[in-house]
Amino acid sequence: MGSMTRSKRQRRWSQIWLSTALALAVLGPESIWTTRVSAQEVSPLGQKMQTLRQSDRRWIEIDLSSQRLIAWEGQTPVYAIIVSTGKSSTPTRTGAFAIQTKHRQARMRGSDYDISDVPYTMYYSGNYAIHGAYWHHRFGTPVSHGCVNVAVNHANWLFDWATVGTPVVVHS
Repeated sequence: MGSMTRSKRQRRWSQIWLSTALALAVLGPESIWTTRVSAQEVSPLGQKMQTLRQSDRRWIEIDLSSQRLIAWEGQTPVYAIIVSTGKSSTPTRTGAFAIQTKHRQARMRGSDYDISDVPYTMYYSGNYAIHGAYWHHRFGTPVSHGCVNVAVNHANWLFDWATVGTPVVVHS
């Protein structure tokens, strides 16, 4: 953690602990760090996740079926949160991607929305991004236009943790 002060380290671990406690409360203890990959183990995405688990790289897993995001360092989960992904009419794409660009704030526009100052935006595939969402609190429910919506405080943590090039695996 380099030059991080003790109070910053304590805050970081407090955030991780609170995030983990929230995931435990919502998902249950048996599912917090496990992913449903039994059928996926032989799929290209399952193989990609196995390769990432065998490395020491930081990577992000997004499970659409459980509306969960897990930040990993190799095979070690370091942060787990509930997210909101795309609704059925505007689904979140599945696949293996990488963070392409990072913006502390971005403007997002579509045919039926125009949101300025979207915090902690990390584009990983074209217009698809992981970003903070201050305009709703329906995490755990697919409500987005395809992006991965995260509570602003969690988006801040992810933004600071991930770098351009961090792998992102999105699966159902």
